[in-house]
Formats: sequence, C-alpha cells, structure tokens
Amino acid sequence: MYSFPIEYVEPVFRPPSEAKSLILPVTNGCSWNKCTFCEMYTQPQKKFRARKPEDVRQDIDKAAKSLRGVKRVFLADGDAMVLPTRRLLEILGDLNAAFPELQRVSSYCLPRNLAKKTVEELKQLKEAGLKILYVGMESGDDEVLRRINKGETWDSTRSALLKIREAGLTSSVMVLNGLGGETLSRQHAINTATLCNETQPDYLSTLVVSFPQGEERFREGFGEDFIALSQQGLFEEIRIFLEHLELEKTVFRSDHASNYLVLKGTLGRDKQKLLDQVNLAITSPGAVPLRPEWQRGL
Repeated sequence: MYSFPIEYVEPVFRPPSEAKSLILPVTNGCSWNKCTFCEMYTQPQKKFRARKPEDVRQDIDKAAKSLRGVKRVFLADGDAMVLPTRRLLEILGDLNAAFPELQRVSSYCLPRNLAKKTVEELKQLKEAGLKILYVGMESGDDEVLRRINKGETWDSTRSALLKIREAGLTSSVMVLNGLGGETLSRQHAINTATLCNETQPDYLSTLVVSFPQGEERFREGFGEDFIALSQQGLFEEIRIFLEHLELEKTVFRSDHASNYLVLKGTLGRDKQKLLDQVNLAITSPGAVPLRPEWQRGL
C-alpha cells in the first residue's frame, strides 16, 4: 500500500495557491500563536517548535525517492521565516539538491520575523530559491491590531513588506474583511488601504473574518463592543477599502470560500470595475451572484 513520504502533525494549512506544492514542515505550529481571531494552531499537538535539521533532511530524502517532478515546495507550518537565515539556506540547499526541477519555494511570514533579517539576507534566500512570502496583514489599523493581539503594528508590517519588495521577493498579502466589526469598520478599511498603498504588494486577497469555534475567545480580547458586520456591512467596508486603494499592478482576489461576493482583477487597472460590482451588490441585492451560506467556509 502506498504511503506518503512525509508524516504530518495535523492539521496542516497552506495558501490556496500552493495546492500543487509539496508541503514540507520545517516548524510545527506558530511562534506567535496569540491572535484571537486565529484557530489554526490552537490544538495541543501544534505547540510551536522548530523541527530538528536531521528530521527535515530525512523528509526531503524520502520525498525525493518517492515523488517525481516536484516543482514547488511550501515550507510549513505557520511561519518558517522565524528560523535563522543560515538554517533556511541549508533547507533550500537540500531542496535544490533533491529536486532538480524545483522552480520555487514559499512560506507564510509574520512581519515580526523579518525584523532581525536584513535585505541582504532576504536576497540570499531568494537566490537560493525562496520566491514567495505570504503575509497576514489582517489590518492596517493599529487599534484593530491591538484588540486582536496580532503583535504587529502599521509600522512593523510596512517595514517587513518593504524589505520583501527591496529584496525582489514576491509578496502575497491577506486582509480580513469585517475584522473591526461595526465600531472600527471604516478606520480598518481606510488604514488598511493606506498600508497597502505604502507597500504595493504583488498579490492582495480579502477573506471574511469567521469564527467556526465561536466568538468567545475573540471577544475576550476585542471587547464587548464588537458587533459583527452584516452581509451588506461587509460589502460597504470592501467599497471603502477599494475606494482608498491606490495600487499600481497588484493582483487582487476576493474569491476565498469565506467571501459572499467574488471579486477578481488587477489594481489599479480594474478598480472601477470592481467598485461597480460592489456597488451593484449593495444597491441591487440579487443582481450579483453571491456565494450561498452553505458553501462558505474556511
């Protein structure tokens, strides 16, 4: 019977665009793991630790013997970039040696984990095969970031994304629609757009904040004034966000399963087209196809 060469500590998460990538765990869990909206690594078995070099190398060797034509690798779990540059270069070297057809390596990245990495180090990682970093911006509003215990600020996220850009790496940024609730919706939208304008990410996506295990943990940090946005409220927040975006050539996607309204385009070229879709969803419910509730999820 066939057995996959890598034994994972479940659950394992990866960006949708990494569906065809080999998932290589180099850490377990998330080094921060305090964001109140995130339930990805809260299980006991996902307690953070860096994996031993010999265990990672063994997984690479086993995968190389079992799999053919590996072109993409995603470094799991929540933030492989917490590892020292020296260690990451070792992993990239092993991957290049094991997979001759390898085209790109990618990873999630907490902004805080780039604070001690220089642009020169990031350039070394790019040269060794690291191509894409997925950054959870969530919000560009410091009050929202404080309430969700993100451990980041507008400045720390800006600094990380500018480093990524200067090093020539590709950035893919995620924003959470509805994260500020009704109280902070407008400032969340405007300040997040401003941060995107400052950093000009290569890819930008929006997800709707969701609480499959309930809102209690989130509300403890955010405060009792959190009122979740209605469907129309989510659309109005996206409209404000789009109105304030001044992007040059960012691929924009709002097609995650959590979204009611699917939006796709390149900003700024398609800004008005996207705004027209959102305005139609607000003013003429039923005129735009929406994802039914039963199809939504994480």
